Amino acid sequence: MPFHLFERFGIEIEFAVVDRASLRVAPVVDRILQLAASLPNARVESESVPGWPDEIALGPITLGNELTAHVLELKVSEPAPSLDGLSDHFAAALASLRPALDRLGVMLLPSGMHPTMDPDREMVLWPHANSEVYRAFDRIFGCKGHGWANLQSCHLNLPFANDDEFGRLHAAIRALLPIMPALSASTPFMDGKSTGLLDNRLEVYRLNSRRVPQAAGLVIPERVYTHADYQRVILGEVYAGYAPHDPDGLLRDEWANARGAIARFGRGTIEIRVLDSQECPRADLAIASSVASVTRAIAEGRLGNPPALRAWAVEPLHAILLDVIRDADQATLSLTPFLRDLGYSGPCPAPAGAVWAELLDRALAGSRPAWRTDAERILASGCLARRISRATPSPADIPHTYRALAGCLEHNQFFGT
Repeated sequence: MPFHLFERFGIEIEFAVVDRASLRVAPVVDRILQLAASLPNARVESESVPGWPDEIALGPITLGNELTAHVLELKVSEPAPSLDGLSDHFAAALASLRPALDRLGVMLLPSGMHPTMDPDREMVLWPHANSEVYRAFDRIFGCKGHGWANLQSCHLNLPFANDDEFGRLHAAIRALLPIMPALSASTPFMDGKSTGLLDNRLEVYRLNSRRVPQAAGLVIPERVYTHADYQRVILGEVYAGYAPHDPDGLLRDEWANARGAIARFGRGTIEIRVLDSQECPRADLAIASSVASVTRAIAEGRLGNPPALRAWAVEPLHAILLDVIRDADQATLSLTPFLRDLGYSGPCPAPAGAVWAELLDRALAGSRPAWRTDAERILASGCLARRISRATPSPADIPHTYRALAGCLEHNQFFGT
């Protein structure tokens, strides 16, 4: 039975596994999952290759693999009726993994990218379940690059039950998508240096499938608001783009769509992919809750001008996204008609962080859920990328900063606020 709008929520958070001494990526997620299978109350959810589980449920949180062997994913085991309290479940699951990590001499490194990884030398594809899909991606795109091998994100899944709900939800998400990284940008470093961008993960993500440009498009989804139109305008083009490179049709599935938000009609959700992972689950959930609250207010017609938002073309939204990839919360948003259609009433131009502060205030209408204080803390202190940059005056300081981030993850604490 499909869930209606905002009846359930899905969260997935990815982390890099690194050697505890050197901080280099450690492609040992398969061994972590093996060890996790023996934890109290652990349940093997999937074991496509005997002896190598690829999903382990630890109560409300499930562990799994990703394309590369050094990235570990944690997700809710079942769609949750509320985002409230989920950060505690993620923190408990992470705590239960510490003995396994210690045994292997590794730890988890948060944020959306490893700051010094050399993907050409260090990338190892996941070798077990679904490896044929990963090999197909590698054959087509060459996954030894940051855009495939060095990405950690937080995915927010929001449900819809029918075409009307899909249209309202998709319209709200695609309008907010360009400014979501203002909250979540966490990747100021790549190849051991500052690049001048605050969201390097999104920058490399948006360019990683250039050989099949239909796969990601311009990251912002096209103006489609029904299942039939989505199949025709988006998925039809995605599948046609892959066809010459994928004669066996391995990639002919909804997840092969690489836009910043993708419709999963098979499970009745839209998956938001533009959020970088943060320093701790509290921060991830505060950002996801902020995005969900403002999305809901727009989808329900309580905020902004939903009919006008549907009409915005991809290109101006993409231009805003590029500005936010560069400057995140301090990106100057100058497209006044768009801001008014979102529901922002303050002075224009405006920094993206100020726009989020007003939209969140109006969406919550005076209510103060437990996560709101954390969201306000992020808005006041700046996105994680800005806080990392402040704490890292030179490349030589990167190891110190990222060890501190790892400590934040272990204790579910904020960094630099």
